Amino acid sequence: MHWLAAVERLRGERRAGVLVTLVTVRGHAPRDAGAKMVVTADEAFDSIGGGNLEATAVARARAMLEHRETAPAQISLSLNDKARAEHGQQCCGGEVVILLEPLAVAPSVAIFGMGHVGLELAHILSRHDIELHLVDSRADQVEARRLAALEDAVARVHVHHAPVPELVLGQVPRGTHVLVMTHDHAEDAALCDTALRCGHLASIGLIGSSAKWSRFRQRLAAEGHSPADLERITTPIGLPGLTGKEPATIAVSVAAALVGVFEAERAAVAPAAHEGVTT
Repeated sequence: MHWLAAVERLRGERRAGVLVTLVTVRGHAPRDAGAKMVVTADEAFDSIGGGNLEATAVARARAMLEHRETAPAQISLSLNDKARAEHGQQCCGGEVVILLEPLAVAPSVAIFGMGHVGLELAHILSRHDIELHLVDSRADQVEARRLAALEDAVARVHVHHAPVPELVLGQVPRGTHVLVMTHDHAEDAALCDTALRCGHLASIGLIGSSAKWSRFRQRLAAEGHSPADLERITTPIGLPGLTGKEPATIAVSVAAALVGVFEAERAAVAPAAHEGVTT
C-alpha cells in the first residue's frame, strides 16, 4: 500500500502510526531522498529501501509508538560494512538522515443535540483536526442544507439521525468526548444513563442548570449509578468565567474548555523526546 493511502487508512481506523521519511541522502543509498513509509505497531506500508536502513527505522518508529511519543525524531545512518549491524549490514556506502513523525489518533467528539448551541459548537469544532459526530433525534436538525457550512470542515464529520440517540453511544470510537445538549430533558437523562454504562467513553458533559442536574442526580442514582459514577458527568460545561447565554457564547466557552482537554491529553502522553540516534 502506498504511504499516503496508509495515512488515510490509519486516520479512518483511528490507529496510531509513524510517518518515516528519507530526508537526506549523501552518496549511494537504496532510495532517493523523499522516499516515505508508514509504520504501525504491527504493520509497515511502502518502503524507504529495505535492509538495515529500513529495519532500524521501523524499530525506532515502534519504540516511539510504545512510549507514545509525540515529537518528531531523526536518525542518521552510515550505510557501510563498518556500521553497527543490529539488523544486518548494508554496504551502499552512503549516509542518510531519516525523519520520524508520529501520526497521532485525532480526538473524537460526539454532540448530542443539534439545536442552536449544538450547531454553533459544531461549526467551531469542525475547524479542528478531530472526528466529530453530530447526533439528533429530529431529522430536520441534521439535514444537509442546515449543515452546509460544514462541507469544508477540517474535522471528519459523521452525521447521525437517530430516533433513539443513545444507541449512537455504542457506535462512537473509544475515547470519545460526549456532549449532551438535546431539546428534551428526558432524552438528556437517557443519554446520561447510557453514557455512564459505557466503559469506552472519555468525558461526559451535560448542558443545563444546577436545578436540572439536581433532578438528574436523583434519577440516575435511582437507576443504580454510584456517586463515583455521577462524578464522570461535568455540568455545567464550558469555561466558568464566561456567563453569557447567547448560543454563540456558550459554544465558544464549551469549545475552549474541550480544546483544553485535548491539550492536556496530549501532554499526558508526551514524554521527553529522545535525542537523535547516530549509527
